[in-house]
Amino acid sequence: MATIEITADNFEDTITDNDIVLVDFWADWCGPCKRFGPVYEKASEEYDEIVFAKLDTDANPELTGLLGIEGIPTLMAFREGVLVFNQAGALPGHALKQVVDAVKGLDMVEVHAEVAKLKAEHSHD
Repeated sequence: MATIEITADNFEDTITDNDIVLVDFWADWCGPCKRFGPVYEKASEEYDEIVFAKLDTDANPELTGLLGIEGIPTLMAFREGVLVFNQAGALPGHALKQVVDAVKGLDMVEVHAEVAKLKAEHSHD
């Protein structure tokens, strides 16, 4: 599958409707983003079961701000609606593959238990 463009309008649906979603936050003027683009596109063709999305930070400034994106490119990975990876900087192909394999290998029962625990701790504050 090739990469898909997402916006603030379909960001949440994309994250919640798919098991694993990677999101590349980029902008047209960003040199490192342009170098990362082909690496990201190539990976998207190797992993059919994963959604590889791209979000233009210039076209979606409000969402970019809400998500705390401070530098681009930034790569976020979501699994079962949970943010499980967030890193700024262009990754080389082998590092992107390591991220994808790590996200695929997560024990989501454990991740959801950790999220529930953190929510419970914050609700007592």
